[in-house]
Amino acid sequence: MKRVRIVLFCTLIMVLTLALAACDQNNTVKLDENKMNVVTTIFPIYDFAQQIGGEHANVMNIIPTGVEPHDWTPKSQEMNVTSKSQLLLYNGAGLEGWIPNFLQGLGAGSSLKTVEVSQGIERIHADGTDGHDHGEKTSDHKDDHAGDIYIDPHTWVSPKSALIMAENIKNSFIEVDPGNKSDYEANYVKLEQKLKDLDQKFTTELSATKKKEIVVSHQAFGYLCRDYGLTQKAMMGLSPEAEPRSQDILALTKYVKEHEIKYIFFEELVSDTVAKMLASEANVDTMVLNPIEGLTKEQAASGENYVTLMERNLQNLVKALQ
Repeated sequence: MKRVRIVLFCTLIMVLTLALAACDQNNTVKLDENKMNVVTTIFPIYDFAQQIGGEHANVMNIIPTGVEPHDWTPKSQEMNVTSKSQLLLYNGAGLEGWIPNFLQGLGAGSSLKTVEVSQGIERIHADGTDGHDHGEKTSDHKDDHAGDIYIDPHTWVSPKSALIMAENIKNSFIEVDPGNKSDYEANYVKLEQKLKDLDQKFTTELSATKKKEIVVSHQAFGYLCRDYGLTQKAMMGLSPEAEPRSQDILALTKYVKEHEIKYIFFEELVSDTVAKMLASEANVDTMVLNPIEGLTKEQAASGENYVTLMERNLQNLVKALQ
């Protein structure tokens, strides 16, 4: 009898666990018949879309919390929900490798509007050597990756770019749901002011730093550096999954010492092993610089947003560049 109770108890726990997991997933991507359904692919777009859409939009970010988006691909449930939504907002520039096939698979009668939110941002190109193998390829050489040119997809990691992205989102909302145009415009104005204030903080504080060079774990901060007068040296290329070579580590160690770098920056959604190894070799410390590709579970639970995370990035940059 005791054994039967134990089996029943364990079965009940398993059922509850599966039910909660399913509930959590459904809460993430669940259509709402009474609102405009909007699907986003990365957290910054989700954050901006939520603020602009307000009460009229059901905004769903299909990449789960705590997941790095570079090589993520949607499952059938996410694809189904996306195809039934009214609006898909994606970054573009090669970030979402699954998008081209998804768009090709949409039927001619689909009512889904798709928007590449990074349109209008002047793109940064990276050499395909040194492991810079992520992003949209622009060269014609299909058989030899050496020397290929890739577009840096990390457009949002700059308040100046974020302003363009927010405007694109606002315009797409109005096009799909013109009846709520005045609300979308009013919500956008509030977000625009937050982003303008953030841009001004970055401009003022980074222009005053003594140093201008940063060493980062992966090449995700090109737009930030371009817009605010910094230079990034990356341990890895455009993809955080790339592996640095031994000569890269030696060259970076020399660079850190020559430029008197105080901190090696790493990210929260990928391993910090290489950053700590380089910091140990160069006898410096490590610190977080967040590309905001997604949130950790702790950040999501505490209600962090694009502006608060970028403000923390600014604090860490100023500290490192003194």
